[in-house]
Amino acid sequence: MEIMYVLPVLAVLVSFSHLFISKKPRTKDRVVEIFLMYFLVILVGLSSIWAFMGHAFASAEVAAYIGWPAGSPFQFEVACANLAIGVIGIMCLKFRDNFWTATVTAFTIFYWGAAYGHVMDMIQHGNHAPGNVGAPIYFDIILPTILIVLLVAHKILEKNNQKQ
Repeated sequence: MEIMYVLPVLAVLVSFSHLFISKKPRTKDRVVEIFLMYFLVILVGLSSIWAFMGHAFASAEVAAYIGWPAGSPFQFEVACANLAIGVIGIMCLKFRDNFWTATVTAFTIFYWGAAYGHVMDMIQHGNHAPGNVGAPIYFDIILPTILIVLLVAHKILEKNNQKQ
């Protein structure tokens, strides 16, 4: 089973486990905060580091899976971008507030940009490789959307709590 299917399940399980074990009250804000944190750490952090390793150390296999020619130096640049996003995702364990906003923004731009690139590659070049238009494209669109919804909900709930 590919890791892209395992990590979302892991993020949900870890979030529920944290909430179950934690002694803090399970308020709406707390639940959203915990889910957002683990989605950032696991789905942004770990998944991006995993993508870095693939693009950097198994570049020919990853290129074939995406339907790209192997050996392009741009693939290492994509690997480094994934590494940067992965590191900031992991850093979300320690840093909060606007750091989370910046992380969601960077992740969304990169992943929605990748989704656009994959769709255009399919339209313009007929690339129907599983790594180009298969499950990865759905993750490129859905994961940033989930993160945006969680972040906005967290900001709204946090603001409402400050008013009380």
